[in-house]
Amino acid sequence: MKKTLYVLMALCMLFGAYSCSDENIGPSITDSKSHVIMDSSFTMTGASVRNSSLQARSSAQLLGIINSPGYGTLASDVVSEFMPAANIDTSGTKLDWIDSCRLVMRIAADGFTGDSLVPMRLNVYRLNRQLPSPIYSDFNPEGYYSKSDLLGSTSYSANSLQLPSDSAYANTYREVYVPMPVSLAKDIFNLYVTDKSVFNTPSKFARHFPGIYIANSYGKGRVMNFYDTELEVFYRKHQLRSDTTDTIVTATQSYLGVTPEVQINNNVSLTIDQSVKSMVDAGEAIVMGPAGYEVRVKFPIQEIIDSYRKNVGTDLAVINSLSLSLPVEQVKNKYDIAPPSYLLMVKEGHKQEFFDGDSLTNSKDSFYASYNASTKSYEFTGMRDYVLNIINNKGGHATDDDVNLVITPVDVTTYTQSSSYYYGYGTSSGKTVVTKIAPAISYPSIAKLLLNKAKIKITYSKQSL
Repeated sequence: MKKTLYVLMALCMLFGAYSCSDENIGPSITDSKSHVIMDSSFTMTGASVRNSSLQARSSAQLLGIINSPGYGTLASDVVSEFMPAANIDTSGTKLDWIDSCRLVMRIAADGFTGDSLVPMRLNVYRLNRQLPSPIYSDFNPEGYYSKSDLLGSTSYSANSLQLPSDSAYANTYREVYVPMPVSLAKDIFNLYVTDKSVFNTPSKFARHFPGIYIANSYGKGRVMNFYDTELEVFYRKHQLRSDTTDTIVTATQSYLGVTPEVQINNNVSLTIDQSVKSMVDAGEAIVMGPAGYEVRVKFPIQEIIDSYRKNVGTDLAVINSLSLSLPVEQVKNKYDIAPPSYLLMVKEGHKQEFFDGDSLTNSKDSFYASYNASTKSYEFTGMRDYVLNIINNKGGHATDDDVNLVITPVDVTTYTQSSSYYYGYGTSSGKTVVTKIAPAISYPSIAKLLLNKAKIKITYSKQSL
Protein backbone atom coordinates (compact mmCIF):
# COMPACT_ATOMS: atom_id res chain seq x y z
CA MET A 1 0.00 0.00 0.00
CA LYS A 2 2.81 2.42 0.91
CA LYS A 3 4.66 1.60 -2.32
CA THR A 4 1.52 2.24 -4.40
CA LEU A 5 0.98 5.57 -2.65
CA TYR A 6 4.60 6.50 -3.26
CA VAL A 7 4.31 5.79 -6.96
CA LEU A 8 1.12 7.82 -7.23
CA MET A 9 2.72 10.77 -5.46
CA ALA A 10 5.74 10.61 -7.73
CA LEU A 11 3.53 10.50 -10.82
CA CYS A 12 1.57 13.51 -9.60
CA MET A 13 4.75 15.49 -9.11
CA LEU A 14 6.04 14.37 -12.50
CA PHE A 15 2.93 15.33 -14.41
CA GLY A 16 2.76 18.58 -12.49
CA ALA A 17 6.20 19.46 -13.83
CA TYR A 18 5.35 18.13 -17.29
CA SER A 19 2.34 20.40 -17.65
CA CYS A 20 4.24 23.53 -16.74
CA SER A 21 4.69 25.88 -19.68
CA ASP A 22 8.04 27.25 -18.56
CA GLU A 23 10.90 26.17 -20.80
CA ASN A 24 13.47 25.81 -18.04
CA ILE A 25 11.75 23.50 -15.66
CA GLY A 26 13.74 22.25 -12.72
CA PRO A 27 13.32 18.82 -11.18
CA SER A 28 10.15 18.49 -9.16
CA ILE A 29 11.08 15.07 -7.79
CA THR A 30 12.94 15.59 -4.55
CA ASP A 31 13.61 11.98 -3.61
CA SER A 32 17.23 10.90 -3.22
CA LYS A 33 16.90 8.76 -6.34
CA SER A 34 16.01 11.71 -8.58
CA HIS A 35 18.63 13.52 -10.62
CA VAL A 36 19.01 15.86 -13.60
CA ILE A 37 20.64 14.63 -16.81
CA MET A 38 22.12 16.85 -19.51
CA ASP A 39 23.02 15.40 -22.91
CA SER A 40 24.87 17.45 -25.55
CA SER A 41 26.37 14.68 -27.69
CA PHE A 42 24.49 15.60 -30.87
CA THR A 43 25.68 17.07 -34.16
CA MET A 44 23.94 19.01 -36.91
CA THR A 45 24.70 19.27 -40.63
CA GLY A 46 23.55 21.71 -43.29
CA ALA A 47 24.20 23.52 -46.58
CA SER A 48 23.67 27.03 -47.97
CA VAL A 49 20.96 27.72 -50.57
CA ARG A 50 20.03 30.94 -52.39
CA ASN A 51 17.04 32.86 -51.13
CA SER A 52 16.70 35.54 -53.79
CA SER A 53 12.99 36.40 -53.63
CA LEU A 54 11.56 37.74 -50.39
CA GLN A 55 8.13 38.96 -49.36
CA ALA A 56 9.35 41.50 -46.86
CA ARG A 57 6.35 43.26 -45.36
CA SER A 58 8.68 45.80 -43.79
CA SER A 59 8.33 49.56 -43.51
CA ALA A 60 12.13 49.96 -43.66
CA GLN A 61 13.30 51.56 -46.91
CA LEU A 62 16.69 50.39 -48.21
CA LEU A 63 18.16 52.77 -50.77
CA GLY A 64 21.53 53.00 -52.50
CA ILE A 65 24.36 50.93 -53.97
CA ILE A 66 27.45 49.35 -52.38
CA ASN A 67 30.22 47.16 -53.74
CA SER A 68 31.93 45.36 -50.88
CA PRO A 69 34.57 42.69 -51.66
CA GLY A 70 33.89 39.75 -49.38
CA TYR A 71 30.15 40.41 -49.67
CA GLY A 72 29.14 41.54 -53.15
CA THR A 73 27.30 44.32 -54.95
CA LEU A 74 23.96 45.35 -53.45
CA ALA A 75 21.55 47.81 -55.06
CA SER A 76 18.12 48.70 -53.75
CA ASP A 77 15.35 51.16 -54.56
CA VAL A 78 11.86 51.52 -53.08
CA VAL A 79 8.20 51.49 -54.13
CA SER A 80 5.56 52.37 -51.60
CA GLU A 81 1.94 53.25 -51.06
CA PHE A 82 0.98 55.84 -48.43
CA MET A 83 -1.15 55.83 -45.31
CA PRO A 84 -3.29 58.99 -45.61
CA ALA A 85 -3.96 61.23 -42.63
CA ALA A 86 -7.32 60.43 -41.04
CA ASN A 87 -7.96 64.15 -40.58
CA ILE A 88 -6.58 67.03 -42.63
CA ASP A 89 -6.76 70.50 -41.13
CA THR A 90 -9.24 72.54 -43.21
CA SER A 91 -10.38 74.90 -40.45
CA GLY A 92 -9.43 78.52 -41.01
CA THR A 93 -7.45 77.79 -44.16
CA LYS A 94 -8.02 77.45 -47.87
CA LEU A 95 -6.41 75.94 -50.95
CA ASP A 96 -4.40 79.03 -51.89
CA TRP A 97 -2.87 79.15 -48.43
CA ILE A 98 -0.95 75.92 -48.94
CA ASP A 99 2.57 77.25 -49.44
CA SER A 100 4.86 74.25 -49.95
CA CYS A 101 5.45 70.59 -49.18
CA ARG A 102 8.36 68.19 -48.89
CA LEU A 103 9.10 64.52 -48.42
CA VAL A 104 10.85 63.91 -45.09
CA MET A 105 12.88 60.69 -44.91
CA ARG A 106 14.23 59.75 -41.47
CA ILE A 107 17.16 57.51 -40.70
CA ALA A 108 18.84 56.45 -37.45
CA ALA A 109 22.09 58.30 -36.81
CA ASP A 110 24.04 55.15 -37.73
CA GLY A 111 21.44 53.68 -40.08
CA PHE A 112 23.61 53.19 -43.15
CA THR A 113 26.25 50.83 -44.52
CA GLY A 114 29.22 52.10 -46.51
CA ASP A 115 31.02 55.41 -47.02
CA SER A 116 29.47 58.31 -45.09
CA LEU A 117 31.16 60.94 -47.29
CA VAL A 118 30.21 59.84 -50.80
CA PRO A 119 27.64 62.19 -52.41
CA MET A 120 24.48 60.53 -53.71
CA ARG A 121 21.26 61.68 -55.30
CA LEU A 122 17.74 60.27 -55.15
CA ASN A 123 14.72 60.82 -57.38
CA VAL A 124 11.08 60.46 -56.36
CA TYR A 125 8.55 59.49 -59.04
CA ARG A 126 4.79 59.24 -58.89
CA LEU A 127 3.41 55.73 -59.51
CA ASN A 128 0.85 55.50 -62.29
CA ARG A 129 -0.76 52.21 -61.24
CA GLN A 130 -1.33 50.28 -58.04
CA LEU A 131 1.33 47.90 -56.81
CA PRO A 132 0.73 44.14 -57.05
CA SER A 133 -0.06 42.09 -53.95
CA PRO A 134 1.85 40.15 -52.81
CA ILE A 135 5.04 41.88 -53.89
CA TYR A 136 8.58 40.47 -53.69
CA SER A 137 12.14 41.78 -53.42
CA ASP A 138 12.89 41.02 -57.10
CA PHE A 139 10.06 43.32 -58.23
CA ASN A 140 10.79 45.44 -61.32
CA PRO A 141 9.10 48.89 -61.16
CA GLU A 142 9.22 49.33 -64.96
CA GLY A 143 5.69 49.94 -66.19
CA TYR A 144 4.57 51.34 -62.84
CA TYR A 145 6.04 54.81 -63.31
CA SER A 146 7.18 57.22 -65.96
CA LYS A 147 10.37 59.30 -65.87
CA SER A 148 8.23 62.26 -66.86
CA ASP A 149 6.37 61.98 -63.51
CA LEU A 150 9.32 63.17 -61.44
CA LEU A 151 8.03 64.69 -58.18
CA GLY A 152 11.34 65.75 -56.67
CA SER A 153 15.02 65.02 -56.17
CA THR A 154 17.83 65.87 -53.76
CA SER A 155 21.53 65.26 -53.19
CA TYR A 156 22.89 64.14 -49.82
CA SER A 157 25.67 62.37 -47.94
CA ALA A 158 25.37 60.47 -44.67
CA ASN A 159 27.57 62.92 -42.73
CA SER A 160 25.67 66.04 -43.83
CA LEU A 161 22.06 65.09 -43.17
CA GLN A 162 19.67 67.49 -41.47
CA LEU A 163 19.33 67.29 -37.70
CA PRO A 164 15.81 66.77 -36.30
CA SER A 165 13.99 69.97 -35.40
CA ASP A 166 13.67 68.76 -31.81
CA SER A 167 17.19 68.97 -30.36
CA ALA A 168 16.34 66.27 -27.82
CA TYR A 169 16.59 63.72 -30.63
CA ALA A 170 19.81 65.06 -32.18
CA ASN A 171 21.75 61.91 -31.30
CA THR A 172 19.09 59.46 -32.46
CA TYR A 173 18.14 60.25 -36.05
CA ARG A 174 18.77 62.41 -39.13
CA GLU A 175 16.54 63.62 -41.98
CA VAL A 176 16.65 63.94 -45.75
CA TYR A 177 14.36 66.58 -47.29
CA VAL A 178 13.02 66.24 -50.83
CA PRO A 179 11.13 69.34 -52.12
CA MET A 180 7.84 68.30 -53.73
CA PRO A 181 5.45 70.24 -55.99
CA VAL A 182 2.90 72.24 -54.03
CA SER A 183 0.27 71.00 -56.50
CA LEU A 184 0.59 67.54 -54.90
CA ALA A 185 -0.45 68.88 -51.49
CA LYS A 186 -3.27 70.92 -53.05
CA ASP A 187 -4.59 67.87 -54.90
CA ILE A 188 -4.69 65.88 -51.66
CA PHE A 189 -6.38 68.78 -49.83
CA ASN A 190 -9.04 69.03 -52.56
CA LEU A 191 -9.61 65.29 -52.50
CA TYR A 192 -10.16 65.37 -48.74
CA VAL A 193 -12.64 68.24 -49.00
CA THR A 194 -14.50 66.49 -51.84
CA ASP A 195 -14.65 62.95 -50.39
CA LYS A 196 -13.27 62.19 -46.92
CA SER A 197 -14.15 58.50 -47.26
CA VAL A 198 -11.18 58.09 -49.63
CA PHE A 199 -8.93 58.60 -46.59
CA ASN A 200 -10.51 55.80 -44.55
CA THR A 201 -8.13 53.10 -45.75
CA PRO A 202 -4.80 53.03 -47.63
CA SER A 203 -6.34 50.78 -50.31
CA LYS A 204 -9.04 53.38 -51.10
CA PHE A 205 -6.48 56.16 -51.18
CA ALA A 206 -4.16 54.12 -53.43
CA ARG A 207 -6.83 54.10 -56.14
CA HIS A 208 -6.44 57.89 -56.34
CA PHE A 209 -2.72 58.12 -55.56
CA PRO A 210 -0.92 54.75 -56.07
CA GLY A 211 2.27 55.87 -54.32
CA ILE A 212 5.89 56.69 -55.12
CA TYR A 213 9.04 55.15 -56.53
CA ILE A 214 12.29 56.26 -54.85
CA ALA A 215 15.39 55.56 -56.94
CA ASN A 216 19.08 56.21 -56.51
CA SER A 217 20.06 58.38 -59.48
CA TYR A 218 23.68 59.24 -58.74
CA GLY A 219 26.58 57.90 -56.69
CA LYS A 220 27.41 54.59 -55.07
CA GLY A 221 29.23 53.34 -52.02
CA ARG A 222 26.43 53.49 -49.43
CA VAL A 223 22.98 52.04 -48.68
CA MET A 224 20.61 53.94 -46.42
CA ASN A 225 18.06 52.34 -44.11
CA PHE A 226 15.22 54.87 -43.83
CA TYR A 227 12.66 53.91 -41.20
CA ASP A 228 10.09 56.71 -41.57
CA THR A 229 8.93 58.74 -44.57
CA GLU A 230 6.12 61.30 -44.68
CA LEU A 231 4.76 64.15 -46.80
CA GLU A 232 5.01 67.34 -44.75
CA VAL A 233 2.80 70.28 -45.79
CA PHE A 234 3.28 73.95 -44.83
CA TYR A 235 0.28 76.28 -44.90
CA ARG A 236 -1.34 79.38 -43.36
CA LYS A 237 -4.54 79.59 -41.35
CA HIS A 238 -6.72 81.97 -39.32
CA GLN A 239 -6.35 81.58 -35.59
CA LEU A 240 -7.91 83.44 -32.68
CA ARG A 241 -5.41 84.68 -30.10
CA SER A 242 -6.13 84.82 -26.38
CA ASP A 243 -7.17 88.43 -26.74
CA THR A 244 -9.70 87.29 -29.40
CA THR A 245 -7.64 88.96 -32.14
CA ASP A 246 -7.97 87.16 -35.45
CA THR A 247 -4.52 86.54 -36.91
CA ILE A 248 -2.87 84.44 -39.58
CA VAL A 249 -0.32 81.86 -38.44
CA THR A 250 1.84 79.30 -40.20
CA ALA A 251 1.17 75.61 -39.60
CA THR A 252 2.56 72.21 -40.57
CA GLN A 253 0.84 68.86 -41.03
CA SER A 254 1.81 65.44 -42.31
CA TYR A 255 -0.68 64.47 -45.04
CA LEU A 256 0.82 61.07 -45.94
CA GLY A 257 3.14 58.54 -44.30
CA VAL A 258 4.83 55.22 -44.97
CA THR A 259 3.66 52.82 -42.27
CA PRO A 260 3.70 49.03 -41.75
CA GLU A 261 0.04 48.88 -42.84
CA VAL A 262 0.70 49.92 -46.45
CA GLN A 263 2.20 48.10 -49.40
CA ILE A 264 5.95 48.79 -49.52
CA ASN A 265 8.83 46.98 -51.17
CA ASN A 266 12.62 47.18 -51.36
CA ASN A 267 13.54 46.18 -54.91
CA VAL A 268 16.81 44.37 -54.27
CA SER A 269 19.54 43.28 -56.66
CA LEU A 270 22.42 41.33 -55.07
CA THR A 271 25.44 40.05 -56.98
CA ILE A 272 27.31 37.79 -54.56
CA ASP A 273 31.10 38.10 -54.42
CA GLN A 274 33.01 35.16 -55.88
CA SER A 275 34.85 34.62 -52.59
CA VAL A 276 31.50 33.99 -50.87
CA LYS A 277 30.38 31.64 -53.64
CA SER A 278 33.61 29.70 -53.21
CA MET A 279 32.93 29.26 -49.50
CA VAL A 280 29.46 27.92 -50.28
CA ASP A 281 30.86 25.58 -52.93
CA ALA A 282 33.32 24.30 -50.32
CA GLY A 283 30.43 23.37 -48.03
CA GLU A 284 30.49 26.38 -45.67
CA ALA A 285 27.14 27.34 -44.11
CA ILE A 286 26.65 31.00 -45.09
CA VAL A 287 23.70 33.18 -44.11
CA MET A 288 23.46 36.42 -46.05
CA GLY A 289 20.91 39.16 -46.55
CA PRO A 290 19.04 40.65 -48.10
CA ALA A 291 18.09 38.10 -50.79
CA GLY A 292 21.31 36.15 -50.31
CA TYR A 293 21.75 32.78 -48.60
CA GLU A 294 19.95 30.75 -45.99
CA VAL A 295 21.01 27.36 -44.56
CA ARG A 296 19.04 24.11 -44.72
CA VAL A 297 19.91 21.86 -41.78
CA LYS A 298 19.26 18.32 -40.62
CA PHE A 299 18.31 18.65 -36.97
CA PRO A 300 19.04 15.43 -35.03
CA ILE A 301 15.69 15.34 -33.27
CA GLN A 302 15.25 11.56 -33.72
CA GLU A 303 18.68 10.92 -32.19
CA ILE A 304 17.75 13.17 -29.28
CA ILE A 305 14.50 11.28 -28.66
CA ASP A 306 16.18 7.87 -28.98
CA SER A 307 18.94 8.86 -26.54
CA TYR A 308 16.40 10.24 -24.07
CA ARG A 309 14.29 7.09 -24.18
CA LYS A 310 17.33 4.83 -23.82
CA ASN A 311 18.60 6.69 -20.76
CA VAL A 312 15.18 6.93 -19.14
CA GLY A 313 14.07 3.35 -19.73
CA THR A 314 11.09 2.56 -17.51
CA ASP A 315 11.89 5.30 -15.00
CA LEU A 316 9.81 8.42 -14.44
CA ALA A 317 11.21 11.45 -16.28
CA VAL A 318 10.33 14.93 -17.49
CA ILE A 319 12.08 16.97 -20.19
CA ASN A 320 13.16 20.32 -18.78
CA SER A 321 14.64 22.06 -21.84
CA LEU A 322 16.03 21.74 -25.35
CA SER A 323 18.34 24.42 -26.75
CA LEU A 324 20.76 25.14 -29.58
CA SER A 325 23.87 27.31 -29.22
CA LEU A 326 25.09 28.24 -32.70
CA PRO A 327 28.50 29.96 -32.98
CA VAL A 328 29.34 32.06 -36.04
CA GLU A 329 32.37 33.52 -37.71
CA GLN A 330 32.28 36.97 -39.27
CA VAL A 331 33.09 37.04 -42.97
CA LYS A 332 35.73 39.66 -43.79
CA ASN A 333 34.48 42.33 -46.20
CA LYS A 334 35.22 45.93 -47.15
CA TYR A 335 32.51 47.61 -45.07
CA ASP A 336 32.61 45.28 -42.05
CA ILE A 337 29.11 44.02 -42.82
CA ALA A 338 28.08 42.16 -39.67
CA PRO A 339 26.13 38.94 -39.04
CA PRO A 340 22.32 39.20 -39.18
CA SER A 341 20.78 40.70 -36.05
CA TYR A 342 18.26 37.83 -35.95
CA LEU A 343 17.93 34.32 -37.35
CA LEU A 344 14.74 32.31 -37.74
CA MET A 345 14.88 28.52 -37.57
CA VAL A 346 11.71 27.01 -39.00
CA LYS A 347 10.60 23.69 -40.43
CA GLU A 348 11.41 23.94 -44.13
CA GLY A 349 7.93 22.86 -45.17
CA HIS A 350 6.39 25.59 -42.99
CA LYS A 351 8.60 28.52 -44.02
CA GLN A 352 6.39 29.95 -46.76
CA GLU A 353 3.31 29.55 -44.62
CA PHE A 354 5.10 31.27 -41.74
CA PHE A 355 5.89 34.40 -43.74
CA ASP A 356 2.68 34.46 -45.79
CA GLY A 357 0.68 34.33 -42.57
CA ASP A 358 2.73 37.07 -40.92
CA SER A 359 3.32 34.58 -38.11
CA LEU A 360 5.27 34.66 -34.86
CA THR A 361 7.33 31.75 -33.55
CA ASN A 362 5.43 29.03 -31.68
CA SER A 363 8.26 26.88 -30.19
CA LYS A 364 6.96 23.78 -32.02
CA ASP A 365 8.06 24.37 -35.59
CA SER A 366 9.61 27.85 -35.50
CA PHE A 367 12.16 29.60 -33.27
CA TYR A 368 14.22 32.80 -33.44
CA ALA A 369 17.47 33.99 -31.86
CA SER A 370 19.32 37.30 -31.70
CA TYR A 371 23.03 37.72 -32.41
CA ASN A 372 25.23 38.06 -29.34
CA ALA A 373 28.29 40.07 -30.41
CA SER A 374 30.14 39.20 -27.18
CA THR A 375 29.87 35.43 -27.59
CA LYS A 376 29.60 35.57 -31.41
CA SER A 377 26.70 33.15 -31.34
CA TYR A 378 22.93 32.69 -31.57
CA GLU A 379 21.07 31.01 -28.71
CA PHE A 380 17.89 29.18 -29.69
CA THR A 381 15.99 28.38 -26.50
CA GLY A 382 12.34 27.50 -25.94
CA MET A 383 12.57 24.32 -28.04
CA ARG A 384 11.03 22.01 -25.45
CA ASP A 385 7.61 21.93 -27.15
CA TYR A 386 9.30 20.85 -30.39
CA VAL A 387 10.51 17.56 -28.92
CA LEU A 388 7.44 17.02 -26.71
CA ASN A 389 5.12 17.36 -29.69
CA ILE A 390 6.91 14.49 -31.46
CA ILE A 391 6.96 12.31 -28.34
CA ASN A 392 3.36 12.93 -27.31
CA ASN A 393 1.62 13.21 -30.69
CA LYS A 394 3.75 11.12 -33.04
CA GLY A 395 4.81 8.28 -30.81
CA GLY A 396 8.35 9.59 -30.73
CA HIS A 397 8.88 9.01 -34.46
CA ALA A 398 10.16 12.13 -36.21
CA THR A 399 9.20 12.66 -39.84
CA ASP A 400 11.22 14.37 -42.56
CA ASP A 401 9.12 17.45 -41.83
CA ASP A 402 10.41 17.43 -38.25
CA VAL A 403 14.05 16.93 -39.24
CA ASN A 404 14.44 19.32 -42.19
CA LEU A 405 14.74 22.88 -40.90
CA VAL A 406 15.93 26.10 -42.50
CA ILE A 407 17.87 28.92 -40.83
CA THR A 408 17.26 32.30 -42.46
CA PRO A 409 18.00 35.98 -41.63
CA VAL A 410 14.97 37.94 -40.41
CA ASP A 411 13.98 41.39 -39.24
CA VAL A 412 12.29 41.32 -35.82
CA THR A 413 10.08 44.16 -34.59
CA THR A 414 9.65 44.50 -30.83
CA TYR A 415 8.34 46.90 -28.25
CA THR A 416 8.99 47.19 -24.53
CA GLN A 417 5.87 46.67 -22.49
CA SER A 418 5.45 49.29 -19.80
CA SER A 419 3.58 48.74 -16.56
CA SER A 420 -0.17 48.78 -16.99
CA TYR A 421 -3.35 47.89 -15.14
CA TYR A 422 -6.02 45.73 -16.70
CA TYR A 423 -9.13 44.53 -14.89
CA GLY A 424 -7.37 44.83 -11.59
CA TYR A 425 -4.21 43.00 -12.63
CA GLY A 426 -0.93 44.81 -13.01
CA THR A 427 1.76 43.83 -15.54
CA SER A 428 5.47 44.18 -14.99
CA SER A 429 7.45 46.82 -16.86
CA GLY A 430 10.38 46.25 -19.16
CA LYS A 431 9.09 43.12 -20.91
CA THR A 432 10.07 42.89 -24.57
CA VAL A 433 7.24 41.76 -26.84
CA VAL A 434 7.82 40.57 -30.43
CA THR A 435 5.21 41.98 -32.80
CA LYS A 436 6.58 41.03 -36.23
CA ILE A 437 9.06 38.64 -37.85
CA ALA A 438 9.78 39.17 -41.55
CA PRO A 439 12.53 38.20 -44.03
CA ALA A 440 15.59 40.41 -43.55
CA ILE A 441 15.38 43.13 -46.16
CA SER A 442 16.35 46.32 -44.34
CA TYR A 443 20.15 46.07 -44.19
CA PRO A 444 23.06 43.97 -45.56
CA SER A 445 24.40 41.11 -43.42
CA ILE A 446 26.64 38.05 -43.74
CA ALA A 447 28.06 35.34 -41.45
CA LYS A 448 29.41 31.79 -41.49
CA LEU A 449 27.53 29.38 -39.22
CA LEU A 450 29.90 26.97 -37.47
CA LEU A 451 27.59 23.96 -37.56
CA ASN A 452 30.39 21.61 -36.51
CA LYS A 453 30.72 23.57 -33.25
CA ALA A 454 26.99 23.88 -32.57
CA LYS A 455 25.91 22.67 -29.12
CA ILE A 456 22.53 20.97 -28.91
CA LYS A 457 21.57 20.34 -25.28
CA ILE A 458 18.64 18.44 -23.80
CA THR A 459 18.08 18.48 -20.05
CA TYR A 460 15.67 16.21 -18.22
CA SER A 461 14.83 15.07 -14.68
CA LYS A 462 14.73 11.37 -13.94
CA GLN A 463 13.60 9.31 -10.97
CA SER A 464 14.15 5.63 -10.45
CA LEU A 465 11.51 3.83 -8.38
